[in-house]
Amino acid sequence: MPKIYDISIPIAPGHMPVWPGDPEPVLERFLKMEDGHDANVSRLAACVHLGTHVDAPYHFLAAGATVETLPLDALTGLAYVVDLTALEGHITAAALEAADLPADAGRVLFKTRNSRWWAQGDTAFHTDFVALTADAAEYLVARGVRLVGVDYLSVAPYDDPVPTHRILLGAGVVAIETLDLSAVPAGAYTLYCLPLKLVGSEGAPARAILVQP
Repeated sequence: MPKIYDISIPIAPGHMPVWPGDPEPVLERFLKMEDGHDANVSRLAACVHLGTHVDAPYHFLAAGATVETLPLDALTGLAYVVDLTALEGHITAAALEAADLPADAGRVLFKTRNSRWWAQGDTAFHTDFVALTADAAEYLVARGVRLVGVDYLSVAPYDDPVPTHRILLGAGVVAIETLDLSAVPAGAYTLYCLPLKLVGSEGAPARAILVQP
């Protein structure tokens, strides 16, 4: 049997990091069987960039495509988990050159020291997370990468979010953010990542898994 890794973080209001300024998620039952209703029914209120999620070009590009139009063949298929846990600082083009990405790496998920927070159950928001610099984004675009995944809430540095996002999204690269790669060894997998089909939205929560051959 192939091994399946669930690389999505749990949606647990009050027990998950939320980007500063985003609304805190709410998940609550408004119909309760203990109150005499026939079924339990809950409502969810949250930013679309909740937990593990996908960014569409419209997130940083005024005329960009919205999430329901993203090609599903970009979100499913062969993906490589690249272990950069020993890297100090952000992921730069030089760091990617040294990582020697596989020639056929069309989908790349970066495991960094961010993953220790998921392993520790740390639910605080950290600003010093590892992310991709603008030149790293340009490097990936030049290599023809179609999808990039990162193990924290943003593909771009906290203090400089615009350039990396615009380079990737402007080139049609799908970004998956807030992946839990803490238990996933480096290597090749089959990725399945399906964002909610939210019409007109710049992003959507997703359930993402990796299947080991």
